[in-house]
Amino acid sequence: MEKSRITDNELIEIVDSKIKKVRTRSLDLSFNELLDMYENGELIIDPDYQRLFRWSEEKQSRFIESLILEMPIPPIYVIEREEGVYELIDGLQRISSYLHFRGSLKTKKNQYLTLTGCDIVNQLDGYTYNDLPKPLQIKLKRNFVRVEIIRRESDQRLRYYMFKRLNTGGELLSEQEIRNCTIRLLDDKFNEFIIELSKNEDFVNCISNLSDEKKDQKYDEELVLRFFAFKNYRHKYRHDVGSFMTDYMEGVSYKKGEEGHIEFDYDKEREIFNKTFKVLNLTLGEYVFSRTNNNGKFISSFSPYHFEAFTLGIQKYLDQINCDNEFIEKLKNEFIEIKNDSNFKALTTGGGKNTPNQLAQRIKFVEDRVGALINERN
Repeated sequence: MEKSRITDNELIEIVDSKIKKVRTRSLDLSFNELLDMYENGELIIDPDYQRLFRWSEEKQSRFIESLILEMPIPPIYVIEREEGVYELIDGLQRISSYLHFRGSLKTKKNQYLTLTGCDIVNQLDGYTYNDLPKPLQIKLKRNFVRVEIIRRESDQRLRYYMFKRLNTGGELLSEQEIRNCTIRLLDDKFNEFIIELSKNEDFVNCISNLSDEKKDQKYDEELVLRFFAFKNYRHKYRHDVGSFMTDYMEGVSYKKGEEGHIEFDYDKEREIFNKTFKVLNLTLGEYVFSRTNNNGKFISSFSPYHFEAFTLGIQKYLDQINCDNEFIEKLKNEFIEIKNDSNFKALTTGGGKNTPNQLAQRIKFVEDRVGALINERN
């Protein structure tokens, strides 16, 4: 059914009301002023955001070269936390490169970038800030950049969406890394909860086949989010898993009473998560989310389809699963049979398995088999 359109005047009024909720102003600041603000706690870079500083030394060097040559550079964006105190929300790579060159970056304190790979004035290669002639040091310090300030009176949600859009693209960041940095502008609680549960020992062992690269990209935290999103919000899932998880995380992080808020019982959900991964760890441990080959041997890799099937497939009977050795052994054997079943393999291998129907089928496959085992015991 096609959505009915509002009148032109109504649309203009809505747009105008949103514009009024964003308060901005612009300043031209020298890089030396920004360095002083950073060192005095007046320019804040959140630690989660700072970890996304990924420019190579060559890229950093070329940026410094651009400043020395007085080339134009894009503006940076900050939000006002209190009067005179700003938090960086866009421009991390550029600001961090300058701070690194000056030896002031807190994560690389007293480490000075040595220029390398300069492609316009390659004679700059090998120089540190302290090696530069005084006139070039002064030129660098006095170079100005436009700073766009989102005032603290601005609507919280609009500040959040601005940060999210500014930081989507550019550097190759994982979706979870972006979520971790942006969602805190709405609320920290759910994000901190996800980080806490990602350190659960049973969970950590169950996903130990994840590659180091995936772990660096916070995929473990994304899996915690994936579990809760599909467990509690699956009726809203269509096809794009990333957007679906972001929507769920936003909904839980909205304040109670706000449009789009999703209720979340932290104590209850923690208990469910802990028991889910205790059961899975006791059965197949590090192989619980692995596929099997044609000989029934485990393949040491991680399958998100197996993650969905087994974490969600046991939820209906979670309260009835006890962790005594005898039942856990039966459940372990049942899981192995499921993994070797050709019908289950068809639901969890190959492309095109992200549809709501395929998801429901693989969850129900595990659910039915676990249900039969529970009924047999009763």
